[in-house]
Amino acid sequence: MGTHAPDRDGGDLAELAASARAALVREIEASGAFTADPAWKDAFAAVPRHLFVPYYYVSGPGGYERRWGESPDPRVRERWVTGAYEDVPLATRLRDGELLSSSSQPSLMALMLAELRVAEGDRVLEIGAGSGYNAALLSYRLGDGHVTTVDLDPEITESARRHLADAGYRPAVVTGDGARGVPERAPFDRIVATCRLASVPRAWLAQCRPGGRVLTPLATGLAALTVRDAGRAEGPFLHTPAYFVPLRGADRPEPGPVAFGGVPQRARGNDLFRFLLALTRGALDPQEAYALWEREGRPGRERYGVTVGGEHAWAWLDEPEGPYAWPLP
Repeated sequence: MGTHAPDRDGGDLAELAASARAALVREIEASGAFTADPAWKDAFAAVPRHLFVPYYYVSGPGGYERRWGESPDPRVRERWVTGAYEDVPLATRLRDGELLSSSSQPSLMALMLAELRVAEGDRVLEIGAGSGYNAALLSYRLGDGHVTTVDLDPEITESARRHLADAGYRPAVVTGDGARGVPERAPFDRIVATCRLASVPRAWLAQCRPGGRVLTPLATGLAALTVRDAGRAEGPFLHTPAYFVPLRGADRPEPGPVAFGGVPQRARGNDLFRFLLALTRGALDPQEAYALWEREGRPGRERYGVTVGGEHAWAWLDEPEGPYAWPLP
């Protein structure tokens, strides 16, 4: 379906999309996500998100509802296009009820892009192609030739490539294991991951220029690392929570359930405590993590950081060489 399919009132879905997109940009701006780099506002105003989600799934009491841009029902088409511009993540690919791919929450995408701190001429590698929307935003800002996006699933990369072309963008879309990076397109000035990892792959550091920046989800946060050289990177977490689909590939099992014995109920559901627990899993049990969390004043994400050096990687509280540090896988 083209962007000018009529709705039931004889109007134009393109006009509806433009209005919804403008409202989304205002909402993102009000959230403060553009603060670190206001130039991203133009990208979000220009790139049509609905072209990257020709269908998506909305969770409901009876399971997932599919919204489809080519539905014969004009009311469904209207809900599809307006829903595409809500500031929420959209499930775009399911398999046996498992979420495989999604279009991230736009305000979180804006925050991450702003925190990349790109400059004209920077080359960016995106880990996790998703719908292609994030790569389009990067391409709008930096140019197609400066953007590479990679995903393990060929169906995802093929659909992302198609969506990008429909919107007028042609960055490099690569099918491969994101943990290995894309060495044939290196070096990069920035690497951004839109999927959750347990640690920072060494291959990324080797493919990133000294002084470059790596922004990646870890646990339920976003680590912003400065690359010193091919063997070392370090930096803090951003303050914001971040929940992403895990990076898929060989030898990346999901952790099992947590036994909360001895931890007060009020802490078990606390987002900041669960972040510490996820970050230190395997190094601290829940009781040890809870005791530390209380003793240090229930620290926010921004007090934590990550160091990758040589053969080792570790998370830390307040200082890389301080008393609180835990090995990452």
